[in-house]
Amino acid sequence: MANKTTTVTLRMSPSVKEMLRVAAGKERRSIANMIEVMVVEYAKKMGIEENRAQPKRKSVSKAK
Repeated sequence: MANKTTTVTLRMSPSVKEMLRVAAGKERRSIANMIEVMVVEYAKKMGIEENRAQPKRKSVSKAK
């Protein structure tokens, strides 16, 4: 995984958040880390490679 991080804000029902909290607790993870692990596992299952999912960099063109 990349060394840099980015912020993601999301909404979920209180019951889903509680399930997430319990799942994270069982693995001794933070909620944020649990979400990251779940997304990576799902991506692997679906055949999505991490290097293909990298955000595209904006090219900077210099005006002359």
